[in-house]
Amino acid sequence: MEETTGTRRWLREHPRTVDGAIVLLVGLVLAATASVYLGALSAAVASLALLAPLTFRRTNPVASAVVTYAVAAAFVPNAHIVLTPAIVAVCWALHSVTVRGPRWARRVALLGALLGVALASIEVAKSASGTVGEAASYAFFGTMLVLTVWAFAFARRSRLTTVQALEDRARQLETEHEQLARLAAAAERTRIAREMHDIVAHSLSVMIAQADGGRYAAAANPDAAAHALGTIAETGRDALADMRRLLGVLRTDRTDGDAGTDGASGVSPGGTRSPERAPQPASGDIEQLLEQMRESGLRVSLVRMGTARPLPPGVGLALYRVCQESLTNVLKHAGPDPAVTVLQQWNAASVVLEVADDGRGAAATSDGAGHGLLGMSERAAMFGGTLVSGPRPGGGFRVRLTLPLPDRSER
Repeated sequence: MEETTGTRRWLREHPRTVDGAIVLLVGLVLAATASVYLGALSAAVASLALLAPLTFRRTNPVASAVVTYAVAAAFVPNAHIVLTPAIVAVCWALHSVTVRGPRWARRVALLGALLGVALASIEVAKSASGTVGEAASYAFFGTMLVLTVWAFAFARRSRLTTVQALEDRARQLETEHEQLARLAAAAERTRIAREMHDIVAHSLSVMIAQADGGRYAAAANPDAAAHALGTIAETGRDALADMRRLLGVLRTDRTDGDAGTDGASGVSPGGTRSPERAPQPASGDIEQLLEQMRESGLRVSLVRMGTARPLPPGVGLALYRVCQESLTNVLKHAGPDPAVTVLQQWNAASVVLEVADDGRGAAATSDGAGHGLLGMSERAAMFGGTLVSGPRPGGGFRVRLTLPLPDRSER
């Protein structure tokens, strides 16, 4: 199979060599046929002169046809003795230019071949041994031959055009597939980076706040220091589990059934949920998040308005992450002992999350290295929502996220 493929490749890559060998072989056969009417040398010269231009019939079909037709026209006065080589050469050139040449060339080639048949028939009638009936027979069969060759060549051209269109379409689809794969990979990297930022920034902020508080409280209240250390350990474990779950999708050496885990549910045979397969947090986990923040010493309250509704995929995660990032920013920038209010409001066509504090607000400083607000805006835009953030008029800072919800009547 490999040898056959290599041979075909070589034949495609060396068209002139292949056509030259074919022309030489056909020329010798025609020369042997024409030698009955001509001498051996004259027959060979006439046949090779007619067929030689066909050596480059595939690389330059128009020029090949023009030269072949010109040589055949030169032999018209002797058409009665070189008719067979001339017809073979002209039909061969007609086929090549029809298959590979432009539209105007194949039309001119057809008309030229028909004109050549007519002129050759007239010369046959003029010859000493020719008759009107013989000339008419030459004209009829020559015309049928030319039209048949042209029809087969046109069908061949149509097939090649169809195959070329299919190949171009396949290459285009492959290119589009590669582009979509690259875009999907870039989007996935962005999503993972955003999730990593939210997880790491929030967890480290809580741990730093607890470590600072525990250090100052260690001398006066050892129990408070021990509680701070416990909170740090629990936050670290939660962050590690979140990172394992997030990065688990990137592992290619693990299948759904590995390590005795049920790939469909993410639950091991012992009934415990694997951290790598645990579900992503959603809006229902916001209360647990606030409880964690309270344990770290932040004064935060939750206000719910409206009736909770099922959320489309990803919207609950967006609410949770925006709330988490907003509370992380409060820990980092709001100053000492801020009071925070988290509002979760369910409307008919949207859900609103607002995180407001009474901290430093516009006076807060930033190192400029964070991308929290940008990431929250991207999450909002992903689901067609809006995010407004900035200092409050009376002091403090506010983040307000609005995400659209599907109409209940469509459910």
